Amino acid sequence: MQKLYLANTLADLRPIARQLLTDFADQRIFAFKADMGVGKTTFIKAICEELEVEDAVTSPTFAIANTYLSKSGSDLYHFDFYRLDKATDAYDIGFEEYLDSGNYCFIEWVEKVESLLPPHYVIVEMEEQATGARQIIAKKN
Repeated sequence: MQKLYLANTLADLRPIARQLLTDFADQRIFAFKADMGVGKTTFIKAICEELEVEDAVTSPTFAIANTYLSKSGSDLYHFDFYRLDKATDAYDIGFEEYLDSGNYCFIEWVEKVESLLPPHYVIVEMEEQATGARQIIAKKN
């Protein structure tokens, strides 16, 4: 299954996040691919708002992993592997345990750790259009 979404403004992200979660309701691991500055963290923030995260959602660029708590009491995990030198460095933070938790995992710069992912996850590709809009393509791996 593949879905296409178009965000013309920041206000479009929350409804798209809601639709993404509906379209892929059976999935918990979301791998984001996009150039720097396209809005991966901003979109993940909109997804977390839909999941009623009570914590401030920020980029985990320096921490590598952030844990957020939802209103329902579930943990959500947000990773930014931009600074990772090699995939196996993800083992140092217990990446496999996060993936096996059954909780939502949102992974930025997934290209760095793709070899460590389980067989089933959602790839979310984001691209800036000439108009400034963001095209978002989500598909099951």
